[in-house]
Amino acid sequence: MSDTVELSPVDLEILRVLQNDARTSNKELAAAVGLAPSTCLDRVARLRETGVITGQHAKVDPAKVGRPLEAFLFVQVRPHRRPLVEQFAEHLLALPEIRAVYHLTGPDDFLAHVATTSAAELQRLVLDELTSRDEVARVHTNLVFQQWQGGPLLPPDGEPAPGARIRRRDR
Repeated sequence: MSDTVELSPVDLEILRVLQNDARTSNKELAAAVGLAPSTCLDRVARLRETGVITGQHAKVDPAKVGRPLEAFLFVQVRPHRRPLVEQFAEHLLALPEIRAVYHLTGPDDFLAHVATTSAAELQRLVLDELTSRDEVARVHTNLVFQQWQGGPLLPPDGEPAPGARIRRRDR
């Protein structure tokens, strides 16, 4: 399957609405984008089937569920080779403290966003789950003081996302 999907202006509007509130009912969504509910349902199904919509998620406040300390762990692994990279990413993703993992370019190979119960738990995570592994050369930790969430992925002015193929005919 190609990395790009042909999207109409109506598809882009559907995405914009759902990114702002994934709980929008199909009836409300159809009214917002000017489609019949059955047509809107078909459009959303196609956006899911083509992988444009990858899921719906509840945003959970880590502090409210007992994990008030968040940090970013920059990890350097050696040797930096595919089998090791994949194995290390799987190890990280199996840890309950991990919120997200990114494979990077530059001096660090991984960035892991973590949420822990305390500084002691963060220290345990770094020492027991990371630096104790032979392939981990270095871990640099940055604490998160505050976080702001970005807006929808699509630009608000209706312009297509870079790389998206846009159909100019509507509906």
